[in-house]
Amino acid sequence: MNQQVHPFFICRQAALFALAKPVLFINFKTAKNHCMYHKVRKKIHILLHPELGETKWDKIINGFIIFLIIANVVVVILETVQPLHDKYLTFFHYFDLISVIIFTIEYLLRLWSCIHEARFEHSLYGRIRYVFSVEGIIDLLAILPFYIHSLIGLDLRVLRILRLLRFLRLFRLTAYMKSARMVKNVFVKRASELKLSVVLILFLVIIASSIMYFTEHQAQPKVFTSIPATLWWAFVTLTSVGYGDMVPITTLGKVMTAIIMLCGVAIFALPAGIITAGFLEEMQKVRQKKTVKCPNCGHSFHHDHTE
Repeated sequence: MNQQVHPFFICRQAALFALAKPVLFINFKTAKNHCMYHKVRKKIHILLHPELGETKWDKIINGFIIFLIIANVVVVILETVQPLHDKYLTFFHYFDLISVIIFTIEYLLRLWSCIHEARFEHSLYGRIRYVFSVEGIIDLLAILPFYIHSLIGLDLRVLRILRLLRFLRLFRLTAYMKSARMVKNVFVKRASELKLSVVLILFLVIIASSIMYFTEHQAQPKVFTSIPATLWWAFVTLTSVGYGDMVPITTLGKVMTAIIMLCGVAIFALPAGIITAGFLEEMQKVRQKKTVKCPNCGHSFHHDHTE
């Protein structure tokens, strides 16, 4: 037997739906806006990380930032030529102003979109970690001198020293050039071996300077005055530069110098071999990585192909 629904119940349900409809619409609109916000932020992140995107705009922005970084370094160099500095002072000033504005926008966009990386994924603490990361510090130091000078003013000598920080923009090439990223990967992955080679070089420099001091001090007390002073001779000799300002004159000193030079050739070749091995490993990974496009959506992804 069918039960009849009371008209009051129907009216109450209709009223509740009418009241809830705007709320549901607002929630849907909010969710849609949040989704759009997330997509825009992710797109900005991809645009600022060329290794993640392969579209036309990715390449255009990539090329523009590389050009701007190199142009900034060229301008910093040309500013040291006094006639050019006096003649194009206004141009240099406005070029620096426009560059700082662009790099500031880039820095803020990186700070905003960095949470799409796993190491910066938290909305607050992730951004704090980015600010204190190596790339974040380099980005900030590259634009900081302009704002410090504009806000508080600086002595000309201090300003010139701070302007050298603009050379740090060269390190940003590692984010935009594939070859530069390869160099960075080599040094990061081979850091422990390179640290060991640096320790060995410093050890050899100290030993060589100590030996030469005790060998030559009596014969040339005004030249080889102390072990710290002889460190300069050790660096020059081990790198095969030989300025000639500190030269051994005793037979034992000459023999020890020859042995030290041979050791220097072997020790200084060690980091070169480590870096070369790292480059070969990176190049092999690049060759093994094959780009494949999905036949359905057209998106490309990387597939490791090993023989």
